[in-house]
This record gives sequence, C-alpha cells and structure tokens, in this order.
Amino acid sequence: MHIHILGVCGTFMGGIAAIAREAGHKVTGCDANVYPPMSDQLRGLGIELIEGYSATQMDLKPDVFLVGNVVTRARSNDFALMEAILDAGADYTSGPQWLAENVLRHQHVLAVAGTHGKTGTTAMLAWILEAAGLDPGFLVGGVPLNFDVSARLGGGRHFVIEADEYDTALFDKRSKFVHYRPRTAILNNLEHDHADIFPDLAAIETQFHHLVRTVPSTGRLVVNARDEALQRVLTRGCWSEVVRFGALREEPGALRARGEAHAFDVLRGSLKIGRVEWTLQGEHNQLNALAAIGAAEHVGVAPEAAAASLAEFKNVKRRMEKVGEAGGVAVYDDFAHHPTAIRTTVAGLRQRVGLARVLAVFEPRSNTMKLGAMKAQLPWALEEADLSFCLQGNYGWDARDALAPMGAMASVADSIDGLVAAIVAAAQPGDHILCMSNGGFGGIHAKLLAVLRARFG
Repeated sequence: MHIHILGVCGTFMGGIAAIAREAGHKVTGCDANVYPPMSDQLRGLGIELIEGYSATQMDLKPDVFLVGNVVTRARSNDFALMEAILDAGADYTSGPQWLAENVLRHQHVLAVAGTHGKTGTTAMLAWILEAAGLDPGFLVGGVPLNFDVSARLGGGRHFVIEADEYDTALFDKRSKFVHYRPRTAILNNLEHDHADIFPDLAAIETQFHHLVRTVPSTGRLVVNARDEALQRVLTRGCWSEVVRFGALREEPGALRARGEAHAFDVLRGSLKIGRVEWTLQGEHNQLNALAAIGAAEHVGVAPEAAAASLAEFKNVKRRMEKVGEAGGVAVYDDFAHHPTAIRTTVAGLRQRVGLARVLAVFEPRSNTMKLGAMKAQLPWALEEADLSFCLQGNYGWDARDALAPMGAMASVADSIDGLVAAIVAAAQPGDHILCMSNGGFGGIHAKLLAVLRARFG
C-alpha cells in the first residue's frame, strides 16, 4: 500500500510514517516546516519528503492520504492538496485512526497522557519494557536516545504510545488519545494548554475523562496523586484499577520516592520495592519514573527490575540535550514551551550546575503561547534563571510588557540574530545557555556556538 502523509514532519505523524514503512508500506509525505530531528529520521528511513502542500501531489496516486492536524480548510492556497483530495473523493483518514485500525487493535496498549512529561515518560516506559525482553512497539513524541528512532512496530504484544489530548484532524475534533483504547494509561498531570482548541481547563478535563471511559475494568490507571485536576476527572467516573504515584506522605498502595532525584528508593506505602540510580535530574523526572514503573508493573515487569533498568535510560533528544560548548559556555536544547515546563526545565538545569549562571532563552512558539494565554506566567517560569532572553514574534502581544516585572534580568529581541548578539554579549565562561522552543528556533544553537567561538576563541 502507498501512504502519503500530510504534515509528515510533526513528531506524531513522523512516527506514523516510520511505523508504516516498517510494516512494508510505501510511504511519502509533505510538510511546510521541515527541521531535525524528525526530518533526519525520515530521510534515514528512505521516506521521500516534499516541501509544501501543492495539489500536484495528487499525481502520486497513493492508496490513502493520512491527514495531520496541522492541515486546515484555509481560504488561502496553503493546503491546496487537501482541497484536491476532497474534490477528487480520494481516500483519506487521520493518523490516530489509521494507527488504531492497523497497529493497535490486537496489542496491549500503554498510553501516556498529561500536559507535561509525556515524551520522557513514554520513552522511559518503552525502555523498561525493552530491558525486560518484551520487545515493545512504541510511538514517542521525540527520539529516545536508547532507540534512536521515535517509533517502531516491535515484535511483542505491547505498544507504548504518547497519548496527546490535541485534536485529531480537521474532520475529527476529538482528542487523539480516544482512538488508542489503552489497557494501561498514565495520567501524568493536567493543566490548561492548547488554548487554540480548549477554552479552559474544564474542557480538557472532559477529554481526559473520555480517555478514562475507554480503559477496561481489567485495565490500570496510573495517576499523579498531587494533581487536583486529575482527581476531578476520576470523580466523574472510574471503572478501572487506580495506582497513585507521587504521594507526599505514606499512602497505602501509592508509589512514592525517597531520596534525591538522581538516586532514590521507590516505595509502596512504607515498603521499599526498588531503587533508581541514573543521570537525570529534577523532581519531574523522578515523578515520571514512578509513573513508568507503575505502568510497567501492569504488564508483568516487577518494580525492582523496572527501577534498576532506568540506570541505563539515556533520555530523549531535545530534552536538556547539550549541543555544544564554546569558550567555556555550554549550550543546551530543550523542547519546553509551556510556562510550567519552562520553570521545571530551568530548575532541573539549576540543580545540575549549582551556582553557575543559567541563561534561559525561549521562543513562545506554541499556539497557546502565541495567543498570550500564558504570558503572565512567564516571569514565574523564569525566576530561577540568572538572565532570560525572549524572541518577539508576531504573537499579537508584547513580550517586553510581559517580562517587564523582571527588569534588567530579561531581554527581548526582534530577530534571531539580535537575540544571539544579546546573549553572547552577556555570556561569560562557565555559563549555561538553555534554549527552549517546540520548533527549530531558527537554528539558534549553531549560531550561538559560532558567535561564542568567535568571541572567546
């Protein structure tokens, strides 16, 4: 079968492409925004990428078009291919629907949902199952360093999937995760996000409850004990076993941690059932580990074995990834874009580098941030950084006004080159520059390293 994917360079649709290719299908795709790591992965798999959404791609005559949720019924000619598909009456479906019908139907699906931490937790869970010899399939919204691919079919009967609450496609406005029908589901946390889709937190809670409704009575929900929104979701109805994690005090049956983020005991109630010793920092990673351990247990992996296997977990590309160093200044790349994720990421780097200076650099690129729904939280998100730098785009709101409470600790530039110049002018040997965006950020990492080398040698 020949599958042509619209929006193929998105992390999810790129994963679909990899799985379809592994399953023996001919796969081609198109996108308007091609950037690593997904573009590198797809080309490495031999998948032809076409820039843009021209109607001439109908000449490829695929058996089915998979339509990513980036595609809209725009009045402009931006998505001419979608209009041609509709005019021709060609076969089309969404990525989640195709995955559900062709891959997940006979698998034990382990789904990882939540506003933050989905990618890291999904990668951890896939690695735990791999280390246990279960050969899982997986689809991760990033590239796990333990596997070097974001998705695969696997040879076992388990499939681990990052379960996004964002809408499915222009013709299916349900959250993606309702298609997956998991037997094991992690509910990591829940905040207002995707303001272009959901008017408020209550609307997202409703979608999460739709996910809860799909888990069978023999299934398991692994739920963050600290999250009030998730507790509200469960009070609306729950028909499955619930394992809580992250409890702040001893609680019967709940998983909690005792120790530092990089080395801690895993407790169930007062009983030690495992120990994690790894290179990751931050309480958020500790909580993600507890969630993954609780989910893996449901498919027969003992918590002790799961915890031990995380010693070999290498994280995910673009998650606190050190991309280089010049003149004694380290440059990192991270996918953080929601204020809570920014705050957590900065805190994680702060924990790692101690008293060294942290320079936080961010691009408010997500739809939620572009709308300005979270702009008032930015000073709070950045308060642990020594200096902060923001790119001003066509957001409809002024980043300088939003960051004004930070005074001289924050700087805003109108271009990537201007941002690089401001950062390098402020940088000192021993600094750590943390770049955060859910896009390519205009290649800022390479530009920073080049200018730093020119300045410091």
